[in-house]
This record gives sequence, structure tokens and C-alpha cells, in this order.
Amino acid sequence: MTEVSSLTGRLLVATPALADPNFDRAVVLLLDHDEEGSLGVVLNRPTPVDVDDILEGWGDLAGEPGVVFQGGPVSLDSALGVGVVPGGALGEAAPLGWRRVHGAIGLVDLEAPPELLASALGSLRIFAGYAGWGPGQLEEELVDGAWYVVESEPGDVSCPSPERLWREVLRRQRSELAMVATYPDDPSLN
Repeated sequence: MTEVSSLTGRLLVATPALADPNFDRAVVLLLDHDEEGSLGVVLNRPTPVDVDDILEGWGDLAGEPGVVFQGGPVSLDSALGVGVVPGGALGEAAPLGWRRVHGAIGLVDLEAPPELLASALGSLRIFAGYAGWGPGQLEEELVDGAWYVVESEPGDVSCPSPERLWREVLRRQRSELAMVATYPDDPSLN
């Protein structure tokens, strides 16, 4: 088996050619990527459901918009918390209830009392479901040109305008990818 270079902590940005409606203009933060498969959450799919409607006490910690995001098409009945801990990338001790994924970005234990993390969290997003790939599946999609792989920034997790995240992530790239940000929503109207 070939060695898999981990993409954990990086973003998958859907190419305009990606035909799967679950991932149309999606920006996926990879939370885990190894030879056993990959798992991530879609950062730019807000739902109309308030966080407090499903997870009492966590709504005050969730950034704007304070809604649950659809993290992907797998296990929509489960919730994942992704939080940024300022200084978490500097090797400081992780606060109780938070597990580092990459840099200052980590997973939040939603079974823990919210007040345990309130002072440590810089931002928090709650996701219903996740995006998952079996062994080698994501690598095949990358070869097929379905995704751009780019570096994440801690602010991506809590972008206050998720509908603009796809364009913003592409626009900040220092390559031809910046031009893809201008790709029209419906190219047939050109």
C-alpha cells in the first residue's frame, strides 16, 4: 500500500466541475486523513436551526451565525463541535474538553459542560453530520480534479459570512486558483 501524506487540518475546496450536490461550492475542513480514510466538515452550509435548539448551553459560545451547520451527508443525527483555542497552536496545554486537530483548531467534547470551555474558546461551530471517505477514495477524487487542497486558517471555522467562504478561500490563494473565485454560479448565463 502506498503511504498517505496526511491532509489533516487542510481545506478541500470543491472545484466548479464537482457534480455532487452535497459538495457544490463546498469548503471542507479535514479533521482526519490517513490510510484508513478521511473525515471532515463542510464549513459553509448553515442550517436554519439555532444551536440552543439542539444543544442547550452551547449557543452562547457559537459564533455568528449561531446556527447548526450541515457538516456533510454522513450521520446527520450526530453533532460535532469544532473550536479554535487562541494560542492552542503554540503548544500550550489543551483545555479540558478540547482535542487539538491542527494548530489552534480542535474538536470540542459536546458532552462536557459548556462553561468548562467558555473562557478558552475563541470560536465554535456545531455541525450536524460530516463528510467521510473510505481508504483511497479521497485520493481518487483528488486525482479526478474534484477538489483543490489549500491551507486552512483558524478564521475559516468561524467565518461570519459562510455563503462567501468558497470565494474568499480561493481569492486568498497566491496562484491561478485566485481566479477561480470569479467563476460564475451558472456558467451557461455567460
